[in-house]
Amino acid sequence: MARSASGGGKALVVYLMAGRETPELAEAAVSGGADVIEIGFPFSDPLADGPVIRRAAERALADGMRTAACLECVAKTRARIRTPIVPMTYASLLEAYGYERFAEDARTAGADGLIVADLPVDAHPELPRIQLVAPTSTDERVKLAGEQTAGWLYLVSLTGTTGARDSLSTEADGLVRRARGLTTVPLYVGFGISTPEQAAAAGRIADGVVVGSRAVETAEEGPKALLEYVASLRSALDAV
Repeated sequence: MARSASGGGKALVVYLMAGRETPELAEAAVSGGADVIEIGFPFSDPLADGPVIRRAAERALADGMRTAACLECVAKTRARIRTPIVPMTYASLLEAYGYERFAEDARTAGADGLIVADLPVDAHPELPRIQLVAPTSTDERVKLAGEQTAGWLYLVSLTGTTGARDSLSTEADGLVRRARGLTTVPLYVGFGISTPEQAAAAGRIADGVVVGSRAVETAEEGPKALLEYVASLRSALDAV
């Protein structure tokens, strides 16, 4: 699904909000070196997201990006890239749409996985998805998440919401070390990673990194700016 699982390098996951420009932006991100494109489905109460992604979600909702339109966005993105695409959404959207229906429609659209930010690891085990764990997760939860996750385990590097930080969270190293002792699946670190230096720091301890808020901000400047930003992250990871 990504470099750490198959190619031996550090995986780079780039998050983009679903929208009309997303397919072109995703193509630019892949050209810059992204291994996975995570497409956020806008939600009115995104508990895990900080101000940048919240504002992007508000704009997307105002532009009519509901679940069906987001799935269409995934399909249009799939038509432009071969890189894995992972929708990121919230349980309330799946409750309204239907869990099984969503899983089937996402697969049909070309999605390779799924992240549901607020769905507990032991809820809806029939729904294959990438699991998230945080510094507050117990060892039992981390172990279960590793057993249940589809492809890789998403390590939330800090206690809080998404958003750029001045440095990599001090909680990240401890969480990675703990997870290493509890699961053998690839570990990708996200939340608070925005600079090449932070990406490299995360890459030194984990198998991959997830970059969200800064990628969304840069995407507002257009595909060229996003390509150059992602390329800077890719270069930093390749040097690890």
